[in-house]
Amino acid sequence: MELGSRMEKNDQFLQTLGKKIVNKCLDLNSCGLTTADVRKMVALLPFLPDLEELDISWNDFVGGNLPSITQQMHVTSKLKVLRLASCRLTTEDVRALGEALEMIPELEELNLSWNSKVGGNLPLILQKFQKGSKIHVLELMDCALTSEDGAFVGRLLPKLQSLEVLDLSINRNIGGSLNSIAQGLQSASTLKVLKLHSCGLSQKSVKILDAAFRYLGELRKLDLSCNKELGGGFEDASAPLVMLKHLEVLDLHQCSLTVDDIMSLIEASIHLPALETVNLSWNKCVGGNLKLFLETLKLSTSLQVLRLSSCSLVTEDVELLASVIRMGHLTKLQKLDLSYNDGICDAGWAIFCQNLWFLKELTELDISLRPSHFRDCGHWFRYLLCAVSKLPEITEIGMKRWTLPASQEEELGSFDQDPKRRGIHFDHGEFR
Repeated sequence: MELGSRMEKNDQFLQTLGKKIVNKCLDLNSCGLTTADVRKMVALLPFLPDLEELDISWNDFVGGNLPSITQQMHVTSKLKVLRLASCRLTTEDVRALGEALEMIPELEELNLSWNSKVGGNLPLILQKFQKGSKIHVLELMDCALTSEDGAFVGRLLPKLQSLEVLDLSINRNIGGSLNSIAQGLQSASTLKVLKLHSCGLSQKSVKILDAAFRYLGELRKLDLSCNKELGGGFEDASAPLVMLKHLEVLDLHQCSLTVDDIMSLIEASIHLPALETVNLSWNKCVGGNLKLFLETLKLSTSLQVLRLSSCSLVTEDVELLASVIRMGHLTKLQKLDLSYNDGICDAGWAIFCQNLWFLKELTELDISLRPSHFRDCGHWFRYLLCAVSKLPEITEIGMKRWTLPASQEEELGSFDQDPKRRGIHFDHGEFR
């Protein structure tokens, strides 16, 4: 009877949160848990010996109460996924977690992102990871990691023989320990995703990573974005990228790339047959130089996402892109972002829109203007509507801050009223 009463209370607790246990998973992400809720959750854990996934991310009151949770880890020894992102963990929480990880040997995924107290204490958490660890995913985004933490990661990597995803993004101090991290990456042959977004990387960092890239033959996603000192680093770094034969995503947005960087990357990219996503947004040197990408665009038969936002593109660039599309290339493209490129004249948009209908798999197109810039739509708008009517998969067109005259508003109104096109959304904010 006592057991039945306890189970009923547990069910009531989960119902109050609008949650239930599904497929051995307890997801309490962003539930606004109070201290009392945390205590109820702790009382629930002994009744879940087969639990494999626990997500209590984005709950501030987990911070300061984690020891009460980790004390029950011995009854959840089958846990494979533990997510504690943005829980305001304290130093005491971090220490308790380090001790508890030894009791969950089956752990495959650990997310501690957005917890600043992880920084400076990373060895206390991960010191129990030994060679043969089953960890597949390690996410440490925005954890205020120190250079010493970075060096520790470098020493730890050879022990994580099953690691597939490593995210160290938004830790600006680890650039100083990149030598150690790169050395460790040479043993991470199973790695598929490497994220070093906004990590304070420099020109020299690219050369340091060169030594590791040749060992990462299984890498699918490489994110080096928002490292503004990276510009110039790729000039002599094309050869190792050629080794990434399975690379599907290359993100270099906001890296202050130079024209020479672009040239070196194009020597490399034509040898990456699996490339599906390329993001070069916020690199101004792309503008006026899209012709350099001509062979890459022709040979990238797998390309699905192309992002060139705020690249200072000029009319010649979109005309070139239109010609590539017209020739039957980029047929797999699903998402195309040309937003914040205000230097393209109406004639350029007209040519582009006249050829847009060749992209039969396109689902999203963004040609929005900068927040401070409003501009009249030219006659090209009717070409856009005509093209969109021939695209079977299109659902989203970003056109923020373009101004529509009354006649064009009527055209759009008629277009929207067509039952066959009601699934298409024009994200225009407020047309003026």
